[in-house]
Amino acid sequence: MEPQVRVHRLAEQVADRIRAQIIAGDLADGDPLPKSEELIRRYPVSMPTLREAMRILEAEGLITVRRGRLGGAVVHRPSPANLGYNLGLVLAAQRSGIGDVAVALRYVEPACAALCATRRDRARTVVPRLRELHAEYLESIEDLPTVVGVSRRFHEALVSLCGNPPLIVLAGALEALWSSHEEGWASRTEPRGVPLSQREASGEVHGQILALIEAGEAEAVHRLAASHLADAQRNPKPAGGPSIDLTLLRELMRPPGEPPIPA
Repeated sequence: MEPQVRVHRLAEQVADRIRAQIIAGDLADGDPLPKSEELIRRYPVSMPTLREAMRILEAEGLITVRRGRLGGAVVHRPSPANLGYNLGLVLAAQRSGIGDVAVALRYVEPACAALCATRRDRARTVVPRLRELHAEYLESIEDLPTVVGVSRRFHEALVSLCGNPPLIVLAGALEALWSSHEEGWASRTEPRGVPLSQREASGEVHGQILALIEAGEAEAVHRLAASHLADAQRNPKPAGGPSIDLTLLRELMRPPGEPPIPA
């Protein structure tokens, strides 16, 4: 058993070094890892030990290993989507449903919107992005799957622009988990499933949220965002019913350019 333990420890050390490079940004998202021969020159270990290190990093979602003649490993920097995937697995194992995620969002997203309104640099960092997404929402309002996607990006922006890194990560994971189900639902739903008048009403509220953030009205935007979420979350009938759909979760982790998982 001792040689196997030693191999595993060496593999962990190699994984630690590569992970540190990814976290530090020395290896960017989408970068290919050097070929195996180059990695073995950098970290003088055996090929089985290197493969074990790659398996550790792949299990953590930090790389994707493509096998075959044109294979290799591609870097994925940690993101709320990674956390959303793992969070979804834990919740699914606990028999929690997507409705529980919706309730959690009704508490954390309004707090993020309020923080957006307190940012001193909001006119430069927050408002332009929200205004861009609001305009895109209004332009695509007749196309249900498209407008749902834009709406989710608006809500995700309220989180990602709040300025508090831990809250961005935690709330972002919830947003990613909810978004995967809401967009899956919208892609399978007839446009009349959400009347145009209802989409227009949601767009109007988005405009009000934007205006309150621009004016720095933190308490008012917190109340409005909470009320809006309570209304908006009555619409989705997530694909697969109330339980968390592991196929939709897997889509969160699909590398860019890889074909989607068949329905």
